[in-house]
Amino acid sequence: MDIIQFITDLMRDPRNSIAQWITDLGPIWVYTPLFLIIFVETGLVITPFLPGDSLLFAAGVFAAPGGGLNLFALIGILCAAAILGNTSNYWIGRKIGRTIINSGRIKALTPERLEKVQALFDKYGVLAVVVTRFLPIIRTFAPFLAGVGGMHFGRFTLFNIIGGVLWVSIFTLLGYFFGGIPFVQKNFELIIIAIVVISFIPTVAGLLKVRLGKKKPN
Repeated sequence: MDIIQFITDLMRDPRNSIAQWITDLGPIWVYTPLFLIIFVETGLVITPFLPGDSLLFAAGVFAAPGGGLNLFALIGILCAAAILGNTSNYWIGRKIGRTIINSGRIKALTPERLEKVQALFDKYGVLAVVVTRFLPIIRTFAPFLAGVGGMHFGRFTLFNIIGGVLWVSIFTLLGYFFGGIPFVQKNFELIIIAIVVISFIPTVAGLLKVRLGKKKPN
């Protein structure tokens, strides 16, 4: 399958994608693509566009009775993916982060986004590792910049675990408890769009604040 079409379908309605994986792979192996997508979205600075919040919500729907997935296994596996992903991104930033930024080859690493993440670290310190979990795109850059900045790995790991568990658990449980409501089932694509839009609001607002702050006269 064309990778662009795969990602487009996944972002538009992750429920259909997961249903197809359950059919094709079975309820045991379906955890594999779910793990990989969450790991890659959080673990590689070049893939901030992959769905996170909406995928977790949709996966939670299938963890409800009759959905085919086990809730505890799902949350455990996806927490591991989120934590390991951030850890991978941290070490990429720690080892070669400056080289990547200076090369300018990763267009997603815009100065505005880097400044936004740095502003969050300046404001919240190590707690930003938790806060940024709930900010699409920014959550992919945060562990990378934590590594670039040389944040103590032990402290990073503690808050990485806290943030990963909170993020995965909240969105998965939202899908588990509310995904079966008839209105949600009937308007699932709109619900996914709403989740994406609401998730992006703090990120967009922060980027606008950074940009407008640059335009203010000294």
